[in-house]
Amino acid sequence: MSVEKLTAESFEKEVLLSDKPVLIDFFATWCGPCKMLAPVIDELAKEKTDIKVFKVDVDEQGELAGRFGVYSIPTIITFKDGKQYKKAVGYQPKAGLLKLVE
Repeated sequence: MSVEKLTAESFEKEVLLSDKPVLIDFFATWCGPCKMLAPVIDELAKEKTDIKVFKVDVDEQGELAGRFGVYSIPTIITFKDGKQYKKAVGYQPKAGLLKLVE
């Protein structure tokens, strides 16, 4: 699977109503740690076909970021069965990301 962009408009359908666990990367294009995390997120999305992986640009989707208390980036939030499950702030190695979706 590939990483897709998520918007406030697609959030309910893609996350809350998802039959798979969801991992969301809240990022900004100007953020250094976000740029370091991007290839790790892409790799995870390709390898783990049993989860959905999305990116949210906080500059474009500020309301959605605020809704989940995203004040520092990158912030990773996972959802299971339509509910927020785990949250991590800052760069995460692949092993750390996997723990968020277990």
